[in-house]
Amino acid sequence: MGDTAMDTDSQRVLEYLTKVEEAAEDVLTTKQQIVDLDLKRNRNREALNALRHDLSSSDKVKVCFGNIFIKFPVNKTTEMIQRDQEQLDKEISDLRKELKVKVNQLNDIQGKPELRGYSLTSLSPDELKAINNLLKK
Repeated sequence: MGDTAMDTDSQRVLEYLTKVEEAAEDVLTTKQQIVDLDLKRNRNREALNALRHDLSSSDKVKVCFGNIFIKFPVNKTTEMIQRDQEQLDKEISDLRKELKVKVNQLNDIQGKPELRGYSLTSLSPDELKAINNLLKK
């Protein structure tokens, strides 16, 4: 009868460790996605700076689409990169929100308290303006 109890305990420990490992892997995967998207966003920022400072709007630049290069006007290229930046910003923001939830789930599985202050977000420009107006009075 003692062996059955030990087998059950071993099974519970194994299930617990598996849950922790899966949750931790999920957190790490999301963090890596954020890092990868942030690198892409930085490369786009560099490209936008180069387009703004090094070329006139009448120039054309070679843009890589898949495995071919196409000459595109600077203004159209800038617009494409800016749209890509907006999409990257949204994806990164969404992933950061997901990450907060996943970290709290991992902490919950491990019996750790939820991270306090981790779900805070910065004020929007409008909110900041409203607070400054209130403080001036």
